[in-house]
Amino acid sequence: MTHKAGFVNIIGRPNVGKSTLMNSLVGERLSIITNKAQTTRHRILGILSSDDYQVVFSDTPGILEPNYKLQEFMMREVEGSLTDADIFLYVTEIGEHRPDERIVKRIIDSNVPIILVINKIDTSTQEKVMDDIEFWKGVFPGAVIIPASAKEGFNKERVLEEILANLPESPAYYDKEDLTDRHMRFIVAEIIREKILLTYDKEVPYSTEVVIDSYLEEPKLLRISAIIYCSRESQKPILIGEGGRMLKKVGTHARRDIEAFTGRKVFLEMNVKVAKDWRDDPRLLRHFGYNND
Repeated sequence: MTHKAGFVNIIGRPNVGKSTLMNSLVGERLSIITNKAQTTRHRILGILSSDDYQVVFSDTPGILEPNYKLQEFMMREVEGSLTDADIFLYVTEIGEHRPDERIVKRIIDSNVPIILVINKIDTSTQEKVMDDIEFWKGVFPGAVIIPASAKEGFNKERVLEEILANLPESPAYYDKEDLTDRHMRFIVAEIIREKILLTYDKEVPYSTEVVIDSYLEEPKLLRISAIIYCSRESQKPILIGEGGRMLKKVGTHARRDIEAFTGRKVFLEMNVKVAKDWRDDPRLLRHFGYNND
């Protein structure tokens, strides 16, 4: 029996539902999801395997104009995803008509199949959906265009059918049991960062980075120690909150999700430290794992 395998690189602007779509297709919550832009900072693989195929989804940061070195790293992650795709899954949302011309040209020039998903159609009318389809036909001639709702799961199966129809013949790249290329420390740190994004407003959540200081697997317990770094001293008391209230809220929600993902009881300890202006400091960025080399 012929086996298919390949890389499906997910591209799009921030906050269009790329991560929601990948999680839905893989069936696991691998990429964190919030309603804030710039949630995804790293390129994350989600792996869907069967006896007949293996789809390796690559979820990238949203396309933006970088304002500091962390965002420059994020855009290099996007650039890297333009060179190794077997299929491009370009995700937009209803009413979003601002394609990055340079990225669009590189995708078209790659001569690999393009599947364009218009997400969040559950928030719109049929007339607007049809208008968007016509618009994106002009941007990506020859692309398969699928209206969808990643949140509701609408047309998820159709997206997967189109992917499988265009997947090249190849042996699997990863073990069948693998769900992602990332280790548990990374996933736990991302879960905590998601709760920070959901809990705080303004600049504070974008100025934080989470590092797992220790991850110990005991017979009946996962014992995890995390450090939340912020950019300025003034952000530290905001993160902690009066009497530690805000940090406790983040920890409670993060622990529940970590327990749900791992299927184990979790003891989670968190501390807040300052890494001054880390988003523009090359040394600190490398220390935090932002390295495109």
